[in-house]
Amino acid sequence: MHVLERPRTAGRNLTFVAALLGLLMAQLDGAVVIAALPSIQHDLHGTAIAGVTAVYGLAVTVATPLHGRLGDMYGRRVTFSLSIAIFALGSVACALAPSLVFLVGARAIQGLGGSGLIVAAVSVLAEMFDKEELLRRQGWMTAVAAIAFVGGPPIGGLIAGQFGWQWIFGLNLPICAVALAIGFAGLPHRNSSNAKGGFDFPGAGLVVVGGASLVALGSSENVATNPLVAVPLLIVAVVSTILLVRVEKSAASPLISPRLFVVPAVARSVLASGLSGVTLFGTFTFMSLAIVATVHSGPTGTGLLLVPMTAGQLLLTTTFSLLARKFPQLTAWGRLGLALGVAGLSLIALAIVFSQPYALICGLVLSGAALGLSMQVYTLLVQSFAPKESIGAAMGTLSFSRQIGNVLGTAIFGWVAALLANPSGGLVAIFALAAAVTVVALVTSPGQPAGS
Repeated sequence: MHVLERPRTAGRNLTFVAALLGLLMAQLDGAVVIAALPSIQHDLHGTAIAGVTAVYGLAVTVATPLHGRLGDMYGRRVTFSLSIAIFALGSVACALAPSLVFLVGARAIQGLGGSGLIVAAVSVLAEMFDKEELLRRQGWMTAVAAIAFVGGPPIGGLIAGQFGWQWIFGLNLPICAVALAIGFAGLPHRNSSNAKGGFDFPGAGLVVVGGASLVALGSSENVATNPLVAVPLLIVAVVSTILLVRVEKSAASPLISPRLFVVPAVARSVLASGLSGVTLFGTFTFMSLAIVATVHSGPTGTGLLLVPMTAGQLLLTTTFSLLARKFPQLTAWGRLGLALGVAGLSLIALAIVFSQPYALICGLVLSGAALGLSMQVYTLLVQSFAPKESIGAAMGTLSFSRQIGNVLGTAIFGWVAALLANPSGGLVAIFALAAAVTVVALVTSPGQPAGS
């Protein structure tokens, strides 16, 4: 394990809470504005309202590998503090935005800070705690993600309705202050020798260009299904990826080190996370449509039927946290998660075909369980086996693969839906294809590492 300058237990606990607060803010702000979008559009009189959420996701995605490498070079104390400052600055700008264009720009700044908070949280755990402690604490991070995922829209709607949408962003400021105050002293830092080699600007540029192209491809159905726009974006992404591989092989201090992929557990965890991002995250956009196609529910009923997905996620991740120290074979847990994903996605497809609500509910529970467990396990595997001097880059790469998988899945499944005239047939094809891709993830997932 990669444990650096451990503070005492009380200090480590405070630092852990600070990391959780940062993670909560960054992930919550991706969803919290959704319910407030009508109010924002009414007050700022803009038309490009989708940009408020899309640009935040874009900034978080493309900046993730950059923050990972900067944390390895200068330490988590520096990058966490800087990310808090950027996130707070973006939040103030969002709260004071006089126009929709200004708000979109401020959300980009906020996303750059949020990306750093996400990477810092998962990297800090790997540096501060051994494997047994990681197993115990990882459940808290999954719970935070679930709270942000499910609670974001209703929390945003409540705040916007009672106090005004500006307070969605204003409330970040005291949380930023608390997180920095309680966590700063205990955050790990590295000495100056880790900054040797400089920052890989060519690699960073290619990641930004390629990542932005893919996020743009998956951010809108109109973009994904328009060949005049989608094909050039796809070409840019492919060319950027090819150039990135060449640049990183020859770079003195690569942004995404080829050494990471020499370790089978790391390489296969990144691949499994990317593929599960395509299937388990990429299908989430279509879950509500699957519910309507199966049980013909209204908005309230559809929202209630999404609860089993969250319940499955929380139930299995909690079970994993309780049992993993007794049964520590992480790769077996990872394969269990992916197998549940295959079963859950297949059941949803069958539920649409045969209009079976109970099969749908079982499918939602299993899909949620698969999402939570696979995300938790592959994060732990990379934290455990990545080279200690590149732990931030490793965690950034893992998060980046999952996020890019998400946007690719959304785009691909959007194409499938557009190609098939029958909406129900399109949904069946989407979930069947997702199940097949999850089988590929299962087959290529890590085996038990030697000596683990």
